[in-house]
Amino acid sequence: MKRIGLLGGMSWESTALYYRLLNEGVAERLGGLHSADLVLASVDFAPIAQLQADGRWDEAGAALAGRARTLEAAGADLVLLCTNTMHKVADHIQAAVNIPLLHIVDITAHAARRAGFSRVGLVATRFTMEQPFYRDRMATHGVDVLAPDEPGRDLVHRVIYDELCRGIVTESSRQQVRAVIEGLAARGAEAVILGCTEIELLISQDDCPIPALPTTALHATAAIDAALS
Repeated sequence: MKRIGLLGGMSWESTALYYRLLNEGVAERLGGLHSADLVLASVDFAPIAQLQADGRWDEAGAALAGRARTLEAAGADLVLLCTNTMHKVADHIQAAVNIPLLHIVDITAHAARRAGFSRVGLVATRFTMEQPFYRDRMATHGVDVLAPDEPGRDLVHRVIYDELCRGIVTESSRQQVRAVIEGLAARGAEAVILGCTEIELLISQDDCPIPALPTTALHATAAIDAALS
């Protein structure tokens, strides 16, 4: 089994979900007392979130690249960056190490294409929904991305940072995000990307009127595939 390096803490709530999914997945495939071979570098999210807000992405990328090097030094065979938003600086991280970074956008795009989707909605942080890094990489795989309207983007971003990153999950927010997804479906989205690793703490397939692409679960499954190959 290859060792998976987790670059997490952004937020720790979703990193905990990665840890559970990876261990459950390995146990399911190998049986018995098997669990995943993992090493974790978990950052303090507050300084990273401030760099996001200030648009200081190169500094954030440099900080995460340094932590990725510690994963490689600890024997990791591959890196999982446990956040969608910070894949904006994925190139910084990959350039810093000699082991592969499993890019969450590529994995999500492959899942969309396998299911036959070419036009998908996206609910995520404002950075992910509004900046081109996510939709442009999806486009290289032939997948067009629809973001919610301004009120919808504001709502989803607020729920992520003010609630989900703090471990707060409410039915009222679930209903509001569900309505945003319904709006994307009405505009022609064939599926919806749950494009923030915390969203899966709030929204499941049962909450979506169209097929959901849960990025955390897809990312974890791809990592298990790689680790057991």
